[in-house]
Amino acid sequence: MPSVLIETRCQRSPLDESELIDAVHQALVYAFKIPSHDKHIRLVAHEPHRFCCSPNKTEPMLYTQITIDAFEGRSLDAKRKLYKAIVSNLAALDIPSDHIDVLLRESPTCNWGVRGGQAASDIDLGFRITV
Repeated sequence: MPSVLIETRCQRSPLDESELIDAVHQALVYAFKIPSHDKHIRLVAHEPHRFCCSPNKTEPMLYTQITIDAFEGRSLDAKRKLYKAIVSNLAALDIPSDHIDVLLRESPTCNWGVRGGQAASDIDLGFRITV
């Protein structure tokens, strides 16, 4: 059950925002093998002056940063698949690959309180973490 924050430098239509959220979620389902119903994603569109990026971007308004907090345990191969899938999925939304940064932060399951205040390490999550 990764928790995701997508940050952009421009406003989009509600439909475009939904497509952006779905593109990132689909990458997580593919690479991390999470259940398709396990969707915890927030999207924040910043005013450009409040969200800086490298000045060498050709289309700075399309710069997108994705921060993913997840349980530790995924393989390096799964992480590589995730990064590539995110970039590929966002390309379909006309976001250049070099305008996407992904930050993956992993925590032990004992550091997540879920399902009514239980430590994630104490319950059956319903999916494998070690992919």
